[in-house]
Amino acid sequence: MGYVDEVFESVVAKDPGQQEFHQAVKEVLDSLRPVIEENEEKYRRDAILERIVEPDRQLMFRVPWVDDKGQVQVNRGYRVQFNNSIGPYKGGLRLHPSVNLGIIKFLGFEQIFKNSLTGLPIGGGKGGSDFNPKGKSDREIMAFCQSFMTELCKYIGADTDVPAGDIGTGAREIGYMFGQYKKVRGLYEGVLTGKGLSYGGSLARTEATGYGLLYLTDEMLKCNGIEIKDKVVAVSGSGNVAIYATQKAQELGAKVVTVSDSAGWVYDPDGIDLAALKEIKEVKRARLTEYKNYRPNSEYHEGRGVWTVKCDIALPCATQNELLLEDAKALVANGCIAVAEGANMPTTLDATEYLQANKVLFAPGKAANAGGVATSALEMSQNSERLSWTFEEVDSKLKNIMVNIFHNLDDAAKRYNAEGNYVVGANIAGFEKVVDAMTAQGVC
Repeated sequence: MGYVDEVFESVVAKDPGQQEFHQAVKEVLDSLRPVIEENEEKYRRDAILERIVEPDRQLMFRVPWVDDKGQVQVNRGYRVQFNNSIGPYKGGLRLHPSVNLGIIKFLGFEQIFKNSLTGLPIGGGKGGSDFNPKGKSDREIMAFCQSFMTELCKYIGADTDVPAGDIGTGAREIGYMFGQYKKVRGLYEGVLTGKGLSYGGSLARTEATGYGLLYLTDEMLKCNGIEIKDKVVAVSGSGNVAIYATQKAQELGAKVVTVSDSAGWVYDPDGIDLAALKEIKEVKRARLTEYKNYRPNSEYHEGRGVWTVKCDIALPCATQNELLLEDAKALVANGCIAVAEGANMPTTLDATEYLQANKVLFAPGKAANAGGVATSALEMSQNSERLSWTFEEVDSKLKNIMVNIFHNLDDAAKRYNAEGNYVVGANIAGFEKVVDAMTAQGVC
């Protein structure tokens, strides 16, 4: 049995039941085989793979808070600090009922390579809670966030670990958490990113993940002789990433025809009405069932189905494992030429392999959705310098980062005889920087 297989078997044995983490580790390790085989003796001696799949620390804690009825509720909080070889731990806080340790570990593991790909000095981490902000009052959300941060603040700092937003954690939640950190620690520092503009946030951070997704997708298409203009795009999700991916796709001349939420999805053959989508989701915080009130010619469908629509480009922007093998087959049958992941690991392994086998250009999330964390790192830089850059400055830096990410992963794939396999390229390019830093710093 080879080194890669030994390490993967050990991960499964040590962490049974953490399927998402196993999936993330397998995808990365399998694509690293050519690099590992070239350096197997050295990597075995230094236990490089064992060290990279084992987090530096896993924090799990109780989060008690009082609801509007006076009842005490208890949730579970997490922070996994995975690897800080190239910089402070950096990764979002996910608030969703599905959150458990395995999901946080998968996200933190992915974050190591994603953050490395940005070229910025940030390590990998992730956190969150099984708290569900949906249906909660502002006071209840504040109570939860303050309790959560009272414990988390012991382990984070501007040069140690810098959390950010994620699913369920937007500007409101970040604001409550920052206020509590400041109160408990007595420090006004850039300990969180995604902050409001009035207290250290960055312009373009809201748009960053969605914009970055399109910058990389556009570059990938151009390098394969394809123009994005006039292409039909299917988007899943209707949160921050999906909204601003839709906006940038429209600015680049493409037509986005779908969006979705946890209850159903919309098909608008005339192109998604961005203003209506923003009002429904950002202002009203309502369901997509309302979209038909704005666009009578659109269709609303309950459940899944986004990937059954004929499109040229698919952008999964909702959550992990949302694009299944049957969806990949439907996309291929309908002539889809490119899939770029706006969410973290939204495509199952078998679906990814099917898309690649059928010559669909495939950009993995650790590269394609790195725009959010890249702009978070730019926010950290602004906080350190006590400066605030213009939207245009941040957006320009973001575009350059995303274009460079694509070329770095493209070059890595070519170096290891895997031209066009951007999953392999992204994992290798991210790994090489991290392993160089780990080796230089000794066994730690």
